[in-house]
Amino acid sequence: MASLLNMDIDWDKIRDFLTYEIIPSGKNGGFHFDTWMLILAIIAILVTTFVLRGIKKVITRKMEDTDKLKFESVFKFFNYLVYIIVVITVLHSSGVQLTGLLTASAALFVGLGFALQDLFKDIIAGVTILIDKSVLVNDVIEMNNKVGRVFEVKLRSTRIITRDDKILIIPNHLFMSESVYNYTQNHPKTRENVLVGVAYGSDTELVAKVLKQCAMDQKGILKSPEPFVMFNDFADSSLNFGVYYFIKDAFNDPRIKSALRFSIDKAFREHNISIPFPQRDLHIISNKSDQITYDKTND
Repeated sequence: MASLLNMDIDWDKIRDFLTYEIIPSGKNGGFHFDTWMLILAIIAILVTTFVLRGIKKVITRKMEDTDKLKFESVFKFFNYLVYIIVVITVLHSSGVQLTGLLTASAALFVGLGFALQDLFKDIIAGVTILIDKSVLVNDVIEMNNKVGRVFEVKLRSTRIITRDDKILIIPNHLFMSESVYNYTQNHPKTRENVLVGVAYGSDTELVAKVLKQCAMDQKGILKSPEPFVMFNDFADSSLNFGVYYFIKDAFNDPRIKSALRFSIDKAFREHNISIPFPQRDLHIISNKSDQITYDKTND
């Protein structure tokens, strides 16, 4: 320890090291960047990083997982702004004149602004989505005839997995300009339906009873609210019915519909209820010139 205290420290070399200009100021002076400024900037960034991590830990410790993901996405954007402000403050407090640098870079900033305008739109839309909770993780949404479950919401894009197990990446600004169906925003239950037609002359009361029983017995369909059947229309070739039911998992609705259709077909066969196909009557008309014409009309 004594030998260390008796060592001669070359303060001139330390001063030369700290004042070494990494970016020289040039003949006319102006902006310059030396080693001391670099050290201050690194220290400021490290301190800021630890402070931001502490703030994040304190705020998110009692949050639920969905709220935590939302906060982290917004907090990342906030981090970028804080780092920029800290670096500018450190450089300015070290005597760096940033006016000339900013003036010289104005044209570059304008060009970058035009080039990155879509990126900025996505970021602003991402912040808006996270704040107003229009789309959350695990929501089932439909956009442009694509149905998927949201598994990640970021500042620039939202990722969903479709019913075909494909990943769809949606730029966030599309949520602000396109119509989006959110199946699960209000509650996890959604109402679905299966439509079917039966032949004229069928016992409509029996049809309604069979359809409802098939829905009640189908796995995945909720018993409350109870499924119900509606007589929708007198069509050209059939009496049209619809069985309406509620499910909790709209993402797997196609499988439930398929299973219900199998069940309905089997039940109709057991009760001799026929599902008609479009029919045509062919009328042969003979005119005076003994030519035969054909007239097709619906049944």
